[in-house]
Amino acid sequence: MGGDHAPQVEVEGAVLAAKEYGSQIILVGDAEIVEKELSKYAVKDLPIYVKQASEVIRMDESPSKALRKKDSSMRVAFDLVKNGEADAVVSAGNSGAAMATAMVVLRKLEGVDRPAIATVMPTLKGACVVLDVGANVDCKPFHLAQFAVMGDVYAQFILKKERPRVGLLSNGSEETKGTDLTRETHAILKQLPMNYIGYIEGRDIFAGNADVVVCDGFVGNVVLKTSEGLADAIGKMLKEEILKSPLAKFGYLLSKEAFGRFKKKVDYSEYGGAPLLGIDGVGIISHGSSSPNAIKNAIRVAQEFASGGANTVLLDHIKKSDIENLGKKAA
Repeated sequence: MGGDHAPQVEVEGAVLAAKEYGSQIILVGDAEIVEKELSKYAVKDLPIYVKQASEVIRMDESPSKALRKKDSSMRVAFDLVKNGEADAVVSAGNSGAAMATAMVVLRKLEGVDRPAIATVMPTLKGACVVLDVGANVDCKPFHLAQFAVMGDVYAQFILKKERPRVGLLSNGSEETKGTDLTRETHAILKQLPMNYIGYIEGRDIFAGNADVVVCDGFVGNVVLKTSEGLADAIGKMLKEEILKSPLAKFGYLLSKEAFGRFKKKVDYSEYGGAPLLGIDGVGIISHGSSSPNAIKNAIRVAQEFASGGANTVLLDHIKKSDIENLGKKAA
């Protein structure tokens, strides 16, 4: 029931996922409204079910207020995972409320101080995962070190990177650059059993010079929103320039297939939602303005994450890394 166009987009995306991936889906929300939307599609033979929830968390509500709504669609969805009736939650609703609800209902993985929101971004060499992109704006060094471990595991499972290159986002590649936070984090990451490549700059993200990009939630959210805005602006600028000239229009027709591939590569909806890494379960956060295609792909990511046993591997990596003690030493 969350998101800018709920529940139309969520229902359509669920139908697409059920058809394409064979996903078994429970749509949680006002049953009357959801079933009315579902009736628009041929779903007789699809494994889609509806679960009643009487409350809705608004996009502008604080996490603390959202937690008081015990029968919200978000809370009911996470309860289904906790009770073993579902394997993952996909939500396009209030991301802060989703994070808070996941932590209250599912709890954090042992050894994780703060879960992080991770997102996949396109690069010249495929894709990379960036985290945190909004869950934690004030971080300590060992929080970023935990993000690095979680991103490392996610890159292995979802991006299929055998030995992910982990980089720490800074304002320069030299060790003297950065802030107290990045310098202290850098010292911790050098001790961890991963392929840590040191500081990287913003331009390195899209160049594909790292498979995992680590930063605090404030910086990560700015990177994410700037990137999405830039991709959208480039598309509009190209369209304007093409429409100015008959020759350019002809050239576009000849290159239409290439433009289509480019658009798909930079389209966030193709990469699905952003996982909440560090919770004891699977939660996927989608954009509030998600399209049906974005919801479909978020469901795909949720399936991959849940079926791959990523949390088991993540927990093992966190224990081996001994991040908490390293963080205390650094403090």
